[in-house]
Amino acid sequence: MPLKVLVVDDSGFFRRRVSEIINADPRLEVVGLAGNGLEGVEQAKKLKPDVITMDYEMPVMDGVTAVRNIMAEVPTPVLMFSSLTYEGARVTLDALEAGAIDFLSKRFDAIAANESDLHKILTDRICEVAASGRRHVAVGNKSAPAAAKNTSPAASGSLVEPQAKTETQPTPAPSRPVRSRKAGSTDVVILGTSTGGPAALQTVFKQIPASFKTPIVIVQHMPGSFTQAFAERLNKLSGLTVKEAQDGDLLKPNHVYVAPGGKQLMVDSRNSGCIHIHESDDRVSYKPSVDIALASAAKHFGKKALAVILTGMGSDGKEGARLLKQAGGEIWAQDEASSVIFGMPMAVINAGLANTVLPLAEIGERISEEAS
Repeated sequence: MPLKVLVVDDSGFFRRRVSEIINADPRLEVVGLAGNGLEGVEQAKKLKPDVITMDYEMPVMDGVTAVRNIMAEVPTPVLMFSSLTYEGARVTLDALEAGAIDFLSKRFDAIAANESDLHKILTDRICEVAASGRRHVAVGNKSAPAAAKNTSPAASGSLVEPQAKTETQPTPAPSRPVRSRKAGSTDVVILGTSTGGPAALQTVFKQIPASFKTPIVIVQHMPGSFTQAFAERLNKLSGLTVKEAQDGDLLKPNHVYVAPGGKQLMVDSRNSGCIHIHESDDRVSYKPSVDIALASAAKHFGKKALAVILTGMGSDGKEGARLLKQAGGEIWAQDEASSVIFGMPMAVINAGLANTVLPLAEIGERISEEAS
């Protein structure tokens, strides 16, 4: 039976275009159309779709307000359409905080070079967002996320590059507890994430005190126009100093560095610890890539590095975690029950690389305890 899709957008042309693409896929069926956020809320209550596509700028009621109302009245997975601008980034982050699962650019030429690729990326993403379930991260994490069981290839969370397929059944979590790390034994913490990451990271950083000394690096799959706005948002809620990373930044105590979208971040232990930012090779799917950041940590920090793999589609981070584990570093993974999409943590767990698996609600506190 096809997944029921509600399309909400004030542009009649865009509604028709999206509907044609969706209805051409046997997995999906458009069951309703709405021209503004208020209509979208009413249609969501009436039709109870499996997934909703939502514009962000509409008359009567904007998309962010509509998402908040939908999550309060009839929680449903939402895929936002966004502009790839700084202002678009701020609004999209508001929507993700309100409970939307993921987003795609409204500029279809930025998603794919040809029509067939566009159709596959859009329909796969809708299926994956629907698979995340009706219980997912909402404002203040008031509703618990349900993990997706489907990690088929599609554009990466908050990006447009294709994802690699991962195993679909998780192995049991490691039975041993978190290994105690002596004070001063961690020189850098690297958090890698994709879909569901913005909300998950806010939860993590609310638990890390301003006194936390170890530098933290975030590798979040996100377009280049989004990472500055995301860093500014985290900086407002965290007692730590959060900034978009720049080439040559020194890894300072009480600081958090967000990898810039569209480029690659590497860490270096020289000069008391610093960051290198490089243009990305077109052969690399993820920009930024968790694998690349962790590979550099393995080379320069080894057992002095802690990596935490959070919610996200695909398997980015698995090979980097393998290198870091071989170098003596510590690997943690978010558990299935608290992940919006269990792909990235599951890949690390299934490969036997996770020292421990933790629910999202405990990760920030554990980082504070074990890596300070």
